[in-house]
Amino acid sequence: MGRGMVPRVVLGALGAVLALLTLHTGAAIAEPRITWRVENPFRLFTRPSDTEVHRATYQDLGEAERTTPVLAAERALARRHPGDGWAAGMMDHLCWSTERNRYGCRNATDYLHPRAHRVLLTLRDVPDADRIDCTWLTAPLARGGLGGSVTARCDEPVTLSVPYPAGARVTVEIGGREIAATNAKVNDLLVVAMGDSFASGEGNPDVPVRFSRERRADYGSVGFGGEPLAGYPARVGPWRSIGDSAFIKNNARWIDQACHRSLYSHQLRAALQLAIEDPHRAVTFIGYACSGAEIVDGLFRRYKGHEWVPNPPDLSQLSAIAQAQCGPNRAQEVELPEAYHMRGRIPELKGGLVMRRCDSEEARKIDLVLVSVGGNDIGFARLLANAVLSDQSSLRSLGGWFGQVHGFLAASDLLDGLEARLLSLKRAVHGLLHVPWAEADRVMLVAYPSLALLPDGRQICPDGRAGMTVTPDFVLSENRARESMAAGERLDAVMEDTSKQNGWTYVSSHREQFRGRGICAGYTEHAFSIADDLRLPRWTGRRWEPFNPADWQAYVPRQRWFRTPNDAFMTGNFHVSESLIQKVLKLQGFTSFQLLLASIYSGAFHPTAEGQAAMADAVVVEARRVLAKYAAQSN
Repeated sequence: MGRGMVPRVVLGALGAVLALLTLHTGAAIAEPRITWRVENPFRLFTRPSDTEVHRATYQDLGEAERTTPVLAAERALARRHPGDGWAAGMMDHLCWSTERNRYGCRNATDYLHPRAHRVLLTLRDVPDADRIDCTWLTAPLARGGLGGSVTARCDEPVTLSVPYPAGARVTVEIGGREIAATNAKVNDLLVVAMGDSFASGEGNPDVPVRFSRERRADYGSVGFGGEPLAGYPARVGPWRSIGDSAFIKNNARWIDQACHRSLYSHQLRAALQLAIEDPHRAVTFIGYACSGAEIVDGLFRRYKGHEWVPNPPDLSQLSAIAQAQCGPNRAQEVELPEAYHMRGRIPELKGGLVMRRCDSEEARKIDLVLVSVGGNDIGFARLLANAVLSDQSSLRSLGGWFGQVHGFLAASDLLDGLEARLLSLKRAVHGLLHVPWAEADRVMLVAYPSLALLPDGRQICPDGRAGMTVTPDFVLSENRARESMAAGERLDAVMEDTSKQNGWTYVSSHREQFRGRGICAGYTEHAFSIADDLRLPRWTGRRWEPFNPADWQAYVPRQRWFRTPNDAFMTGNFHVSESLIQKVLKLQGFTSFQLLLASIYSGAFHPTAEGQAAMADAVVVEARRVLAKYAAQSN
């Protein structure tokens, strides 16, 4: 007997069901109905089971937790994955090619331009559903498509393919009689993201470094005959010297190694939340944020990233998004000598600017543009370095990303030029990415949270080395930090004012939540938990103090939402190969420099996964409003 036939033993039950469906009595009888949801709404994950982890976590949240769903989910997932974090098991199953620096799935060619979605359907309110077979039929709502059919027991969910964008009519039959029907039409959003280290998720590698329970690492000494840099936590693995091939093999891992872009990024987490909270929605996410990027070098011009890798990004972020909009087609290369330098106010963009642009007829329409940028444009890292580097630090003379220092006046000069850069970006989002002028609020510029505010919102972290004992180079100056905070407040004002001028959505509600969660939040002695201990474990000669580094857990909830240099060493532990130090950095026998890299380039002074989640929640609130506005207009 075929699967589609009704077994004889249940013919009586079928008759009873049909009678119930047609009998009119005084009692109300629920009619059979179909419910459905997208099987894998966050399409970046190739495995529906990975998306389901996040969807199920969201479904389990209480009413109060749903006011900040991403943060609540991050804490729940951290408790379930206290070791490497939840992202470690998902990062190798993405529609992202590290070899090509492009979005796309290995087993599918339509990630960027979907042609169909798999949906999970369930039949409700059918008596004796566990004893009867149902036949599910699909008929495309657009002309030219072919339908399909599946037969299964009536109480079993079924998975069907639904054409995109038109959708399909889905009907259910029992014994050739239609008992329920619905239209299944998926709303697939294209969410694009760009920006700097606060957008990439810097400080939160998908796979953090793991430490040995017994072994120690030595980094030489500070200066000639100076303080020995010994007894540091050491990585697991069969390495013989710091920076050899076995040591580098166990570096922290990222979705994009050059850009330190991770699944913990607030941009990605916001897109993921939008996907899982609406059963009829899917999200296609493309993010190119890169640690160290700024508007000119990063968004407009190619920027090779934060970490030295064999295959750095080959396009600027704007060009990469434009290419993604074209899907399998190649976007045009266009020379733009006059469009974006703002009458010479941005001289770096004058002449020779070649960008990618997809023809408007071929380009997929963008629903949301998430942006975090501006800090590097005003040299905020140099401001920060001025606040936390001791006057004797060798980094002050080395220069580079963190070595150059400047104060408020230098930052103010750069702030004066930031408005022009943001206006130029507005032109590019319209001219290159085809976001209509009238829909500029689809662009969401995200504010930077305050780094060192105490709970009262006025005082900042005091002088000292709390959280910064990894190297003698660090010592926080409250006065210099206050200077940096003043520049940060002016940066926020410029970003907010320019957003209003551009018609963008400015996201800033999360800044309030970071009060009391800055770099000095925690305990300097007698900590109640390892997570809130601001000290770095060191070998005393007999034991580890204050805790064994193998017990460090990068993603467990903690009071501070910024990585201190100590935290960065214990989480990212960035090192470079011995040959690279000699060849690129031109340093000989400078092992102590590895210690500086491990505490700075590993994400110091960047939000933790919880901090990123709090930022994502703020984005989600505004994104819901914008999406609802345009959904209402289209109805």
